[in-house]
Amino acid sequence: MQTIPIKNVGTPYLTDAFQRHYYYLRLSITDVCNFKCNYCLPNGYQAEKHKPHFLDLNEIRLLVKSFAAMGTEKVRITGGEPTLRKDFIPIVETVASQSDIKQIALTTNGYRMAKEVGVWKAAGVTHINVSIDSLDPKMFYRITGVDKFQDVMQGIERAFAVGYEKIKVNAVLMKNLNENDFNLFLAWIKRQPIQMRFIELMQTGEMDHFFTQHHLSGQILAEKLFQAGWTLQPKGTLDGPAKVFKHPDYVGEVGLIMPYEKNFCASCNRLRVSAKGKLHLCLFGEEGIELRDLLQSDEQLSQLQYRIATALLGKREHHFLHQGDSGIRANLASIGG
Repeated sequence: MQTIPIKNVGTPYLTDAFQRHYYYLRLSITDVCNFKCNYCLPNGYQAEKHKPHFLDLNEIRLLVKSFAAMGTEKVRITGGEPTLRKDFIPIVETVASQSDIKQIALTTNGYRMAKEVGVWKAAGVTHINVSIDSLDPKMFYRITGVDKFQDVMQGIERAFAVGYEKIKVNAVLMKNLNENDFNLFLAWIKRQPIQMRFIELMQTGEMDHFFTQHHLSGQILAEKLFQAGWTLQPKGTLDGPAKVFKHPDYVGEVGLIMPYEKNFCASCNRLRVSAKGKLHLCLFGEEGIELRDLLQSDEQLSQLQYRIATALLGKREHHFLHQGDSGIRANLASIGG
């Protein structure tokens, strides 16, 4: 196979056919999770038979090195629950060793935060997103299937104690479950530097009935925020998909992630690589492009970059969730959300 250096592809950056630039890589390192969230893995993690191993440390090094050379500045480490990997700290250190990576974010369910967040920070994790779907411990248990509410809350306190200036907290918005927690969350962030992010429930192949029962448009919350004097903030280059609102009376912020909104995909700046080494151009819709065969040696980097850049030119303009088409995505744990 002929190898073509990335500089000859036409641009040093990751750019698609719609002139969107990709600075942000969401890297899943495991699809294993120890929670049983009703919107994702209601029956718990089910291991595949004869599944390939997750990317190892050297494969992750080569992957991040390649993306960094192409303009990636932010890596989010996701799962499953990424901290279940025994080599989680070496993985973070490996990502942090790439000088062009400016942010290393972690998405976690938070069950280990209270004990380990100081170690995460020392290893190089610059930003943390933690999931809390309800401030009512009973509802938290009903949604997640685990009795870990106090552990997660203590983890957030500990994160501030070790020096994190802001924590992002994710809650999946669900009708008839946690929709009434909105005011509780607002009160919680009034005096704390927390960006409370409400994520609209997304349809996946295994959860059609659940989606029909519990989907609630984030636009309802947006209207409440505007009416209460919250203002929409401009997006930064490395920011994710959330629309962020601020209010002069609040230390915290509110983020809304609304994938069913018109033009949601117009500002897409992120690509995904699964724990088994497939590049996914969108959270929904396709099988993924195999990268793992080109993650075996440094000599393959130009081939790897060429494959990524070429694949990106085939990225669709938008997903088709609004048409009820979630593609092949059975659940979000399989790709890191």
